[in-house]
Amino acid sequence: MGKWIIAAAWPYINSVPHLGTILHLLTADVYTRFLKQLGEEVVSVSGSDEHGTPIELEAKKRSIEPIQLTNEAHNYVADLLDRFNIKLSNYSRTESEEHKKFVSDFLVKLEKRGFIYVKEQVLPYCEYDQMFLPDRFVVGTCPRCGYPEARGDQCDNCGALLDPTDLINPRCALCGRKPVFKTTLHWFFDLKKVEDDLRRWLESHENLDEKVKNYALSWIKEGLRPRSLTRDNKWGIKAPFKGADNKTVYVWFDALLGYLSASKEYLEKNGKKFEDFWFNKETKTVYFIGKDNIPFHAVILPAMLLASGDPYVLPYQIPATEYILYEGEKFSKSKRIGLWIDEALEIIPDSDYWRYSLMRIRPEERDTNFSWREFHRIINAELNDNIGNLIHRVLSFIKRYFDSVVPEPGEFDETDRETWSAIDQNYRKYIDLMLSFKPKQALDRILEISKLGNQYLNKKAPWDEIKRDRIRASTTLYISVNITTLIMLLLYPFTPRASERYWRFFDFKHSIDEIVIPKKAFYSIEPGTKIMGEITPIFTKLPEDFIERVQREILPKIREKIQEKRPKSLRF
Repeated sequence: MGKWIIAAAWPYINSVPHLGTILHLLTADVYTRFLKQLGEEVVSVSGSDEHGTPIELEAKKRSIEPIQLTNEAHNYVADLLDRFNIKLSNYSRTESEEHKKFVSDFLVKLEKRGFIYVKEQVLPYCEYDQMFLPDRFVVGTCPRCGYPEARGDQCDNCGALLDPTDLINPRCALCGRKPVFKTTLHWFFDLKKVEDDLRRWLESHENLDEKVKNYALSWIKEGLRPRSLTRDNKWGIKAPFKGADNKTVYVWFDALLGYLSASKEYLEKNGKKFEDFWFNKETKTVYFIGKDNIPFHAVILPAMLLASGDPYVLPYQIPATEYILYEGEKFSKSKRIGLWIDEALEIIPDSDYWRYSLMRIRPEERDTNFSWREFHRIINAELNDNIGNLIHRVLSFIKRYFDSVVPEPGEFDETDRETWSAIDQNYRKYIDLMLSFKPKQALDRILEISKLGNQYLNKKAPWDEIKRDRIRASTTLYISVNITTLIMLLLYPFTPRASERYWRFFDFKHSIDEIVIPKKAFYSIEPGTKIMGEITPIFTKLPEDFIERVQREILPKIREKIQEKRPKSLRF
């Protein structure tokens, strides 16, 4: 049994997650379920990223404490994740006491080991808003690519890591005025000291995605600069350094260490040792993120782990996706372009449809587009016509011809053997693709198995076989029901509720989440297994006028309704 840490990027809690944000949390949940099916030991973590200036400013506007905002928002988002059936080992938060202590202790250790130093820094200060401006609150032209809306920490256009002083024509993101630059004292993480170790680790890494690897190496090639660890805002973890009384820890370092603190929190609550996972060379750590977060996960996080002096296991894989667009446009809260998950669940409450559709358009190689037309096609053609129809036909035939009991097969003929051989090939490819972190492509293999099942059933025609050779019909339906069961086992990480509904059709001794699957296709239903109760559809088609109605009528009404349900801090 192998050990895994599955991590998803922590969503910033100043907004409801949209379809692009939820993707990483969903993928982490899918992989947690899949790896457990293989018999692996998995700890999966994420949490609400609560600190930083946006939350602090919103709280000031409402004359309340920031914790009141984040309590509301965290509880609301956690409930949405539950409705999305995302069941990580620990969905934590950066305001947890375990996390705050872990971050403080970790940074003190880095300071003692000589990786942190203090120096004066000239930073942008908005005289109108009377505050030092955090990186993300300074906007200007990127010195590398010329993008006019680059932030003070990173350019969204070319991905460059920046400092506010790098920007051309900087301006305050709050009021639009040009900031002045003032001197203040800050603590820095000296990345240069781990540059050689980091380069060696990256160059020798055999599993890391090439896109991620090359991106990280390009930053090292340019030379790593010290990164500020502290900020002048009040809301956040208090900086643990002597003389840093009015400073807080920069939110990015704070959130990166959340993967470790959330793991520790979960493991210790369950009587397990943190070190048995994070100090174990055999443990595989996987981080599901968007491509804009590559530098922080492929450079800064491993650099911090290396600098700690402890034998932390470094990232095994960092599957970084491209972006999901909404009807061809970028998601935008200010322009209300996109779909947020509370809206999605209001339109269609069954989370399986959203889970499956998002994984089908997962942007593994390039930006992909969510469109209502494609969503409609995926649900109707793939889930209902391809998979759901096969299941309904097979179970209905067994109920009609064999009194709801899975029949004893006879000798397999050439068609039986060829069909199962093709299914086995697709099954093995599915396992390989999942272990290569390509779930979108892995779903193609499940659809191919379903296609093979439909072709096999049509070719064999058990409704005709039963008239002339009951044993042949028995064999056909025995193989067919094992095909449908295999499909629903493989779909379990993606559509857990549908798979559980399928499982309840039978008088199985074990629940579906207890099944450990082998590396080759297998027969899981024994002859004599009873089909229980009425056979109802696993999936339901969306109406033909769904696309037009959702765009013209349903979504506008739901948006108005949802605003009343959201905490005030999450309304827009």
